[in-house]
Amino acid sequence: MSPAGAIAVSRRVSLLQPTAVNSILKEVRELQAQGRDIASLMRGEPDFRTPGHIVEAAQRALAAGRTGYPDNRGEPALRRAVAEKLERENGLRFDPEFEILITTGATFGIYAALAALIDGGGEVLLPDPIYDAYQSPIRLAGGRVRPVRARLEGGRFRIPREALEEAWTPAAKLLLLNTPWNPVGTVLGDTELREIGEFVLAKNLLLISDEIYEAITYDGARHLSPAALSPELRARCVVLNSFSKTYAMTGWRAGYCAAPREIIAAMYLVLQQSSRGPATFVQDAAAAALGGPQDCVAAMRREYAGRRAQVLDALGGLRGVRPIAPEGGFFAMADVRGLGRSSDAVRRALLLDHGVVVVHGSAYGAGGEGTLRISFASGGETLARGLEHLRAGLAEL
Repeated sequence: MSPAGAIAVSRRVSLLQPTAVNSILKEVRELQAQGRDIASLMRGEPDFRTPGHIVEAAQRALAAGRTGYPDNRGEPALRRAVAEKLERENGLRFDPEFEILITTGATFGIYAALAALIDGGGEVLLPDPIYDAYQSPIRLAGGRVRPVRARLEGGRFRIPREALEEAWTPAAKLLLLNTPWNPVGTVLGDTELREIGEFVLAKNLLLISDEIYEAITYDGARHLSPAALSPELRARCVVLNSFSKTYAMTGWRAGYCAAPREIIAAMYLVLQQSSRGPATFVQDAAAAALGGPQDCVAAMRREYAGRRAQVLDALGGLRGVRPIAPEGGFFAMADVRGLGRSSDAVRRALLLDHGVVVVHGSAYGAGGEGTLRISFASGGETLARGLEHLRAGLAEL
């Protein structure tokens, strides 16, 4: 029983947990308050500035008085720009009037999709390891997480069909995918996605596909949206994306969802009660991002490729450490099982003894144990100094 006068939070909130990044940030700030100098290879925020033509579009919109309430479904011009982008780049046709919803970042899109599609006790199949911030929205929506244990084989993580079958129960409602896949860097290929799609259809599941890293791929890997595989899969799929990674617009909080009309209608009901969508002038800038020149995206991808090579080079030749080359995104995993310690013990030693912060793989699920996630979202001196400390620390361990 709660003490007299104590506030009892809801059971839903009691199920939520801080993200791994926020928990580690708390440790980092305590060390910094003691005067420690910490090099960070943790955050997933691009260090690029938002391209000028996008900023200028927002400035023009502000000057024109575009500061009132937006269309809660999303400004028509942005919905049209999203529909054109999906057809041009992903081979997908969605009606901008009824099948596209503009959201306050992909984070809110995930929440709206889960709230619209999960009833109390419904299970969500979630690859393990995967970005840990998916779990709390599932629980907030009344769902339960069913981990799908990925395998590290041939230098990459994959999701075998048998792992999906083992995780499935009759209570399973949907599968949530992220490709390119945070944190492991896998870009799911055509054959892999078709096998997953066959499973989704065979089990009568829905599919949420988070595609926020789609523009950041390497060595010939190509993003493919599962919704493009067949009309049957498109009819059961919610495609999620945002402007944060592709256009370095993390603080703008703009994203979009595309799905069949009845799903978008349900998500729209959730949005109306929870958010009014991004600011009108932000949506104008987002439309300019999609409809404007894309050379800025190509330039960022080239820079990320150089940073990726820098990380892999820094991790090479270390006893007990094996770098896992990412096929997409801006995180590299290091297999540190050969060091004979838990991933969190390795992370803490690197932080406390060598002043470099990374994320332990077990933060993303049991399947990530024995690995570290290293971010190269920031480059230059930040990356160079962080890698210097990281290599020295791993060599000592």
